[in-house]
Amino acid sequence: MFFDISVPFAAATPPWPDDVGFSCGWTCRREDGSSVNLGVLHSSAHVGTHADAPLHVQSSWPASESLPASVFVGEVQLIALPADHDASHDITIPVLQGLLGAHVPTRVIVRTGCSVAGGLFPEQWPALSEDAATWLVRHGLTLWGVDSPSVDRRTSTALPVHNAIFGGGAFVLENLALEVVPVGRYELLAQPLAVHGADAAPVRALLRAIREQ
Repeated sequence: MFFDISVPFAAATPPWPDDVGFSCGWTCRREDGSSVNLGVLHSSAHVGTHADAPLHVQSSWPASESLPASVFVGEVQLIALPADHDASHDITIPVLQGLLGAHVPTRVIVRTGCSVAGGLFPEQWPALSEDAATWLVRHGLTLWGVDSPSVDRRTSTALPVHNAIFGGGAFVLENLALEVVPVGRYELLAQPLAVHGADAAPVRALLRAIREQ
């Protein structure tokens, strides 16, 4: 069984405020005498589900073509913050320990409940504390995924979580659709598109349940 956890690149998907939303136009139409219909896409790379590249936060860091395929495929642990977790509160090391137990998986995605998947851009969302992000990477995390629009807070300009994760050699997925997926272990299939020179790449993200032996 597959779960499609992608937020689409679509006109109805709200972009980051003041960023460029998705649109699809035409360069050729059969109705105008062309032999085919040819479409052209116009969008920020951050509208739907996407993988940020390190370039997103540091101009000297690698661009989207550097995103390693192996990181975005493999076993992943889906966790969910408690319903009473206030969106203004950080995801701290004790919170992570309560959700993950003693072992930090290689890949983790978290349901915060603050997602654009319902058609509205959230006012705020929980994010990792900087020390929690560093702690995860030091314990072997290679991928941190969120249903929220960013792994950092909406108002952050220093972007400590991005910097801690990328600086530790790990990567991020943002704008996942996790509202109907039970917590547990899955196989993640979430390859970024082979986009060169950008600060992010669109992703079609799927989860497949792992059959327990």
